[in-house]
Amino acid sequence: MRLKQLRYIHEIVRHGLNISAAADALYTSQSGISKQIRMLEDELGVEIFIRSGKSLAQLTPAGEMILEAIARLLEEERNIRAIAADHASQEQGQLAIATTQTQAKHALPAVIRKFRERYPGVTLQMHQGTPLQIAELAARGQVDLAIATEGIEHFEDLVMIPCYRWNRCVVVPHNHPLAESQPLTLEALSAYPLVTYLFGFTGRSRLDEAFQAAGLRPNVVFTATDAEVIKTYVRLGLGVGIIAKMSFDPDQDHGLIALDAGHLFSPSTTNLGIRRGTHLRSFMYEFIRLFAPHITPEVIAQMSRARTNEARREVCTALEKALESMHSPLSGQTVE
Repeated sequence: MRLKQLRYIHEIVRHGLNISAAADALYTSQSGISKQIRMLEDELGVEIFIRSGKSLAQLTPAGEMILEAIARLLEEERNIRAIAADHASQEQGQLAIATTQTQAKHALPAVIRKFRERYPGVTLQMHQGTPLQIAELAARGQVDLAIATEGIEHFEDLVMIPCYRWNRCVVVPHNHPLAESQPLTLEALSAYPLVTYLFGFTGRSRLDEAFQAAGLRPNVVFTATDAEVIKTYVRLGLGVGIIAKMSFDPDQDHGLIALDAGHLFSPSTTNLGIRRGTHLRSFMYEFIRLFAPHITPEVIAQMSRARTNEARREVCTALEKALESMHSPLSGQTVE
């Protein structure tokens, strides 16, 4: 049994049992992969795949169990390489982060600048996508860290740790009637067409929950994944914008004003997702410290040991309470 053979099986399954696609990803030949799989099956005395002609149809029951063991072995291989690399050089390596556009544009630039100053020899990779895509990348071990507000809590393979809390603002042109509406209410908002985030992005669920609890049905006429797009259409008069407060810059967002909406909506929490069992290199811990100082190696270890949902909730609840008195890494102001 060779590690190369196990990697072939893992890659084939990752590519939907398409040997050709797996061969392209591994920069090898389709025939070479097929031969190696047959050799492994002969050695083990069991078939891993059910075949249909020359194609692979599905995993056998034994193959399903073998695949789980392969995933664990490949994870440990990555950990061994990471441990060795950390001892060989703590100043060089690669850090892959998956996050949303809002986090990439507003929450991470200052952190990345400081990190680059500290670790110029570390290559940074930024992957942007939907919260579901972000979580999947981390769960598969294709990125080191996932940073998102929605979605990543549904993946059991991820250790999810609260980073910071934030709330929303309502964005309108200077001469809009809502600018004079004090205090701002959900009833007043529901009288106008709304422009906000697509469902599943940037804490959108909190917005929907607030209107539903008030017995109101918001008139959402336009949705987008990016606050800049939302602000553009507010300027065009399409409706009233509801965005993350961190996404509004009074020095750059000319023609618009932001009305605080922290009293209307429950705060959202941005989370850090780490694949369970992953060895984090020292510079990865430093990046986490720069982004969320309260997430120490001890906190990560505690979350990694929490195997039940109840145990994880206990740790997260304690962290959430701590966040209430902490300061936002974005503005220096107490997060609502």
